Amino acid sequence: MAPRTEARRLVSGLVRASHAAPAVVVTGLAAALAAALGSGWGTVALITVAVGSGQLSVGWSNDWIDAARDVAVGRTDKPVVAGLLTAGTLRDAALVAVAVCVATSLALGLAAGAAHLVAVAGAWAYNARLKQTVWSWLPYALSFALLAVAVVLAAPGPRVPAGWAVAAAALLGVGAHVANTLPDLEDDAATGVRGLPHRLGRRASGVLAPSLLVAAVAVVVTGPAGAPGRAAWIGGTIAVGLALAAGISTVARPRSRAPFGLSLGVAVVCVVLLGLTAADIAVGP
Repeated sequence: MAPRTEARRLVSGLVRASHAAPAVVVTGLAAALAAALGSGWGTVALITVAVGSGQLSVGWSNDWIDAARDVAVGRTDKPVVAGLLTAGTLRDAALVAVAVCVATSLALGLAAGAAHLVAVAGAWAYNARLKQTVWSWLPYALSFALLAVAVVLAAPGPRVPAGWAVAAAALLGVGAHVANTLPDLEDDAATGVRGLPHRLGRRASGVLAPSLLVAAVAVVVTGPAGAPGRAAWIGGTIAVGLALAAGISTVARPRSRAPFGLSLGVAVVCVVLLGLTAADIAVGP
């Protein structure tokens, strides 16, 4: 195979294994929230690189660790199964991404860096083991919450995140986890993966995912001080609509990836609302 063709296959495989859509959304939302909190462009750039490299490490480690399972169930959408690259290549890429993540996270400061690195470690723990247990939801709750904590701690001034904002991030994380798992319930179960959604079953999980997302929206709308404004009600209504659409989609098209995409849409709306109430997100210690 020509070197140029081989390089294209490698790049294509790395992009596909990175779980690009959620990686880009999570990274963009972290950077946007940092800017809304008044962080300088240097800090916003560091957060972008730290979160982006952490997300890449999580995506690549997921496909590396799951390579044997993906082969067993014929997941041809996975780059290792499609022959674009090897599991060893993904392992090496994930480790390089982790090294970049550690360096840039600690450059944000010890507290903010530690919070982000624990969030990334939680995601790796999910990939390595916890996805197969009833605690599969915990890394998502922890990692989404700690990402919000890290962004606030990296912002100017001695501020800490408000409890309601951390709770909303955790709810969004768990809702996204359940929605993301639904299309693969049968394939996962066939290879011994039995996380919380698998144990609850498709029907219960199909109700749980939008319920968690709606709860997150409710916290974001009602959490800030004072009565919700017009923007909060409009944004909240849009987010609830997306959450309900995710629930409907799980029933109409069980194998569809739409519920996860819609849950990311809910997260986008929620971060926009958080940005409009930045003073209420980061409070004095």
